[in-house]
Amino acid sequence: MDLNLKDKVFIVTGGAKGIGASIVSLLAAEGALPIIVGRNEADNAALTSHLTEQGQRAAFVTAELNEPARCAGVIAETLRRFGRIDGLVNNAGQNDGVGLEDGSYEAFMASLHKSLIHYYLLAQHALPALKLSKGSILNISSKTAETGQGGTSGYAAANGGRNALTREWAVELLPYGIRVNAIVVSECWTPQYETWVHSFADGAEKLEEITRRIPLGQRMTSSEEIANAAVFLLSERSSHTTGQLLHVDGGYVHLDRAIR
Repeated sequence: MDLNLKDKVFIVTGGAKGIGASIVSLLAAEGALPIIVGRNEADNAALTSHLTEQGQRAAFVTAELNEPARCAGVIAETLRRFGRIDGLVNNAGQNDGVGLEDGSYEAFMASLHKSLIHYYLLAQHALPALKLSKGSILNISSKTAETGQGGTSGYAAANGGRNALTREWAVELLPYGIRVNAIVVSECWTPQYETWVHSFADGAEKLEEITRRIPLGQRMTSSEEIANAAVFLLSERSSHTTGQLLHVDGGYVHLDRAIR
């Protein structure tokens, strides 16, 4: 299926690794121009070089998105270099373990900056360009907003905000033909997830326990499976889909995990 993405420009935050990298790679394969945004220039450059060596297009903007001014800078630099924005993928964030019992005001606010505030700022700064292109916004979210996790108040609150903003923006941006959707991720194998699992003394046992609870196939979701849904939602093939929270999770959130 031709997704009609050739030469379209998409900003992907956290685009150098994990889910972001899979979205970037699939966009490039579809002929789009993904703009990788992240704090690590070496990682950004490595994926960009890999894709260009394959004859595909990609570029990057190195930015620390916790700094509000850099959010404006990302949009300004993208427009200066490429002249348009057809879509924004808000993906960057960190499950940073800022809880209620052992947290603080400062840590909680920092957690929101890591995982929510830049979603709003990037969308706000990109909005004039998205109005021109009738583009789309895709927010990557997490099950923690719906299921809880324990010890992660900041990240759970950020994801609740991501889900709420998805619905709010879908309504607000209807007059401009801008679609806004979210993908809710549960147990997806990424470098960040791998680091978390191995933080347990019995990491292999912990991973087995988690995968046994995933109804469809008792396996982790792959970042490529998230990317497949993401690129479809960014494309014109989902032209009448907006305000949706799509769970790509093997049934983890909504099916009975006792099913075998």
